[in-house]
Amino acid sequence: MLILSLPPQPIPPLVVGLVVLTASTDIVCRRIPNAVIAIGLVAAFVIQAFLFGPVRGFGDALAGTLSGFALLLPLYLLRATAAGDVKLLAMIGAWVGPTMILHVALTAFVIGGVWSIVWTLYRGRMQQFLLNLWSIAHGGWRLQQNGLGTTSGIKSVGTLPYGVAIAAATLVTLFMSTV
Repeated sequence: MLILSLPPQPIPPLVVGLVVLTASTDIVCRRIPNAVIAIGLVAAFVIQAFLFGPVRGFGDALAGTLSGFALLLPLYLLRATAAGDVKLLAMIGAWVGPTMILHVALTAFVIGGVWSIVWTLYRGRMQQFLLNLWSIAHGGWRLQQNGLGTTSGIKSVGTLPYGVAIAAATLVTLFMSTV
Protein backbone atom coordinates (compact mmCIF):
# COMPACT_ATOMS: atom_id res chain seq x y z
CA MET A 1 0.00 0.00 0.00
CA LEU A 2 1.42 3.35 -1.05
CA ILE A 3 1.22 6.02 1.62
CA LEU A 4 1.20 9.56 0.29
CA SER A 5 2.92 12.33 2.16
CA LEU A 6 1.12 15.62 2.54
CA PRO A 7 2.84 18.35 0.51
CA PRO A 8 4.65 20.96 2.61
CA GLN A 9 2.99 24.15 3.78
CA PRO A 10 1.59 26.39 2.29
CA ILE A 11 0.57 24.02 -0.52
CA PRO A 12 -2.43 22.22 1.09
CA PRO A 13 -4.41 25.36 2.10
CA LEU A 14 -3.69 27.05 -1.24
CA VAL A 15 -4.86 23.99 -3.17
CA VAL A 16 -7.98 23.75 -1.00
CA GLY A 17 -8.77 27.41 -1.74
CA LEU A 18 -8.26 26.94 -5.48
CA VAL A 19 -10.41 23.81 -5.75
CA VAL A 20 -13.22 25.32 -3.68
CA LEU A 21 -13.16 28.39 -5.94
CA THR A 22 -13.14 26.37 -9.16
CA ALA A 23 -15.86 23.99 -7.93
CA SER A 24 -18.01 26.97 -6.98
CA THR A 25 -17.67 28.59 -10.39
CA ASP A 26 -18.28 25.24 -12.10
CA ILE A 27 -21.53 24.81 -10.15
CA VAL A 28 -22.76 28.36 -10.74
CA CYS A 29 -21.47 29.13 -14.25
CA ARG A 30 -20.77 25.60 -15.57
CA ARG A 31 -17.23 26.67 -16.47
CA ILE A 32 -13.84 26.96 -14.86
CA PRO A 33 -12.26 30.37 -15.57
CA ASN A 34 -8.95 30.29 -17.44
CA ALA A 35 -7.73 33.19 -15.29
CA VAL A 36 -8.01 31.08 -12.13
CA ILE A 37 -6.18 28.20 -13.85
CA ALA A 38 -3.41 30.52 -15.11
CA ILE A 39 -2.92 32.21 -11.74
CA GLY A 40 -2.93 28.82 -10.00
CA LEU A 41 -0.34 27.43 -12.41
CA VAL A 42 2.01 30.40 -12.10
CA ALA A 43 1.69 30.39 -8.30
CA ALA A 44 2.36 26.64 -8.16
CA PHE A 45 5.55 26.94 -10.20
CA VAL A 46 6.78 29.89 -8.13
CA ILE A 47 6.01 28.26 -4.77
CA GLN A 48 7.43 24.88 -5.84
CA ALA A 49 10.65 26.61 -6.96
CA PHE A 50 10.80 28.52 -3.67
CA LEU A 51 10.24 25.40 -1.54
CA PHE A 52 12.42 22.91 -3.44
CA GLY A 53 14.80 25.04 -5.48
CA PRO A 54 14.40 26.09 -9.08
CA VAL A 55 15.39 22.81 -10.74
CA ARG A 56 13.55 20.31 -8.56
CA GLY A 57 10.60 22.64 -7.90
CA PHE A 58 10.10 23.47 -11.57
CA GLY A 59 10.59 19.81 -12.53
CA ASP A 60 8.05 18.52 -10.00
CA ALA A 61 5.52 21.19 -10.97
CA LEU A 62 5.99 20.43 -14.68
CA ALA A 63 5.74 16.66 -14.13
CA GLY A 64 2.56 17.11 -12.09
CA THR A 65 1.07 19.45 -14.68
CA LEU A 66 1.76 17.09 -17.56
CA SER A 67 0.50 14.09 -15.57
CA GLY A 68 -2.77 15.82 -14.67
CA PHE A 69 -3.23 16.92 -18.27
CA ALA A 70 -2.52 13.44 -19.64
CA LEU A 71 -4.90 11.72 -17.23
CA LEU A 72 -8.00 13.60 -18.43
CA LEU A 73 -7.06 14.28 -22.06
CA PRO A 74 -8.48 10.95 -23.34
CA LEU A 75 -11.83 11.71 -21.71
CA TYR A 76 -11.82 15.17 -23.26
CA LEU A 77 -11.14 13.65 -26.68
CA LEU A 78 -14.10 11.32 -26.15
CA ARG A 79 -16.19 14.36 -25.19
CA ALA A 80 -16.77 12.87 -21.76
CA THR A 81 -15.34 15.90 -19.97
CA ALA A 82 -14.72 19.56 -20.74
CA ALA A 83 -11.44 21.36 -21.38
CA GLY A 84 -11.73 23.27 -18.10
CA ASP A 85 -11.68 19.98 -16.20
CA VAL A 86 -8.49 18.91 -17.99
CA LYS A 87 -6.85 22.25 -17.22
CA LEU A 88 -8.02 22.06 -13.59
CA LEU A 89 -6.44 18.64 -13.06
CA ALA A 90 -3.23 19.87 -14.72
CA MET A 91 -3.16 22.90 -12.41
CA ILE A 92 -3.70 20.75 -9.33
CA GLY A 93 -0.91 18.49 -10.56
CA ALA A 94 1.47 21.45 -10.54
CA TRP A 95 0.78 21.85 -6.84
CA VAL A 96 0.77 18.23 -5.66
CA GLY A 97 3.12 16.50 -8.12
CA PRO A 98 2.78 13.49 -10.40
CA THR A 99 2.25 10.80 -7.75
CA MET A 100 -0.49 12.54 -5.81
CA ILE A 101 -2.28 13.76 -8.97
CA LEU A 102 -2.68 10.13 -10.04
CA HIS A 103 -4.47 9.45 -6.75
CA VAL A 104 -6.57 12.60 -7.18
CA ALA A 105 -7.58 11.51 -10.70
CA LEU A 106 -8.48 7.96 -9.65
CA THR A 107 -10.52 9.28 -6.74
CA ALA A 108 -12.24 11.78 -9.08
CA PHE A 109 -13.13 8.94 -11.46
CA VAL A 110 -14.80 7.05 -8.61
CA ILE A 111 -16.61 10.11 -7.20
CA GLY A 112 -17.67 11.30 -10.66
CA GLY A 113 -18.77 7.81 -11.71
CA VAL A 114 -20.90 7.22 -8.64
CA TRP A 115 -22.34 10.74 -8.88
CA SER A 116 -23.23 10.30 -12.57
CA ILE A 117 -24.94 6.96 -11.95
CA VAL A 118 -26.96 8.36 -9.04
CA TRP A 119 -27.88 11.44 -11.11
CA THR A 120 -28.85 9.28 -14.10
CA LEU A 121 -31.03 7.06 -11.91
CA TYR A 122 -32.63 10.13 -10.32
CA ARG A 123 -33.47 11.56 -13.74
CA GLY A 124 -34.80 8.21 -15.01
CA ARG A 125 -32.24 7.99 -17.84
CA MET A 126 -30.50 4.72 -16.94
CA GLN A 127 -31.73 2.89 -20.05
CA GLN A 128 -30.18 5.54 -22.33
CA PHE A 129 -27.02 5.53 -20.19
CA LEU A 130 -26.61 1.76 -20.64
CA LEU A 131 -27.33 2.04 -24.38
CA ASN A 132 -24.63 4.72 -24.65
CA LEU A 133 -22.14 2.49 -22.85
CA TRP A 134 -22.99 -0.41 -25.14
CA SER A 135 -22.56 1.78 -28.24
CA ILE A 136 -19.23 3.12 -27.01
CA ALA A 137 -17.97 -0.36 -26.12
CA HIS A 138 -18.80 -1.55 -29.63
CA GLY A 139 -17.03 1.32 -31.42
CA GLY A 140 -20.11 3.41 -32.11
CA TRP A 141 -18.38 6.60 -30.99
CA ARG A 142 -15.76 6.16 -33.75
CA LEU A 143 -18.45 5.94 -36.41
CA GLN A 144 -20.13 9.04 -35.09
CA GLN A 145 -16.82 10.95 -34.84
CA ASN A 146 -15.86 10.12 -38.43
CA GLY A 147 -19.33 10.62 -39.86
CA LEU A 148 -19.22 7.09 -41.29
CA GLY A 149 -22.35 5.80 -39.72
CA THR A 150 -25.30 6.62 -37.62
CA THR A 151 -25.25 5.91 -33.97
CA SER A 152 -28.66 7.13 -33.09
CA GLY A 153 -28.37 5.27 -29.80
CA ILE A 154 -25.84 7.73 -28.37
CA LYS A 155 -27.67 10.61 -26.75
CA SER A 156 -26.68 12.74 -23.81
CA VAL A 157 -28.19 11.79 -20.49
CA GLY A 158 -27.13 15.15 -19.06
CA THR A 159 -23.99 16.78 -17.80
CA LEU A 160 -22.47 17.33 -14.39
CA PRO A 161 -19.99 19.98 -13.25
CA TYR A 162 -17.05 17.55 -13.11
CA GLY A 163 -14.87 20.20 -11.50
CA VAL A 164 -16.82 19.43 -8.32
CA ALA A 165 -15.76 15.78 -8.47
CA ILE A 166 -12.15 16.84 -9.07
CA ALA A 167 -12.32 19.26 -6.13
CA ALA A 168 -13.84 16.62 -3.84
CA ALA A 169 -11.19 14.11 -4.92
CA THR A 170 -8.44 16.63 -4.21
CA LEU A 171 -9.80 17.29 -0.73
CA VAL A 172 -10.17 13.56 0.01
CA THR A 173 -6.64 12.83 -1.23
CA LEU A 174 -5.11 15.70 0.76
CA PHE A 175 -6.95 14.80 3.95
CA MET A 176 -6.15 11.08 3.59
CA SER A 177 -2.42 11.81 3.20
CA THR A 178 -0.11 11.53 6.15
CA VAL A 179 1.75 14.44 7.64
